[in-house]
Amino acid sequence: MADEPGYRGVVFDFFGVLTANMVETIQWFEQREGIRPGTFLAAWADPYGQELFRRLELGEIGQEDWNTGFGALMGVKPDNLMARYLHDAFPAYPVLSVARQARAVGIRTAVLSNSLGRQPYDPYAGFDLDGAFDVVVLSTDHGLRKPDTALFQVVLDRLGLTADECVFVDDSETNVEAASALGFTTLLGLDEQVMARRLRELLGLPAL
Repeated sequence: MADEPGYRGVVFDFFGVLTANMVETIQWFEQREGIRPGTFLAAWADPYGQELFRRLELGEIGQEDWNTGFGALMGVKPDNLMARYLHDAFPAYPVLSVARQARAVGIRTAVLSNSLGRQPYDPYAGFDLDGAFDVVVLSTDHGLRKPDTALFQVVLDRLGLTADECVFVDDSETNVEAASALGFTTLLGLDEQVMARRLRELLGLPAL
């Protein structure tokens, strides 16, 4: 029988993979704000809303500009909007546990995130990404965003690995398709328990 593939690296998206599911995070945000369900996604689908996210992820604007513009689209106050939006983006502990387990057996680990900025609200605070992962690549630091091939290459160069040596997990079908085209083994992550189980299977890690 053929040996199982021996992956040498695993690359994690941040929002929705290392955090709670973003659909649920948005729903909880809308409930707290007292706005109609679907308000956030309608604003996100608006061309101006998409442009605000794109420019924020590229580091062309800061969070306060996003807060003002996106708040206006949703009809809510802009004050610290990013923190209010991400209030319930709690750590996905089952997936973080797999990342620690993988690193402990010598599999290199990385975070590849389309960043939403770090000022005035830092969504990465409390995760100790630099301490917990071998490589952390944030879109705003490079002026590139997923699914741009060049950003995937940044993380591969820093890992010192090729795409076919790595597993990539993301909650965006677009990003998963881009990674697959580059040669990654991919996993669409929508549920943290399912992600953790599938990653252990792919990486040959025992259940805890």
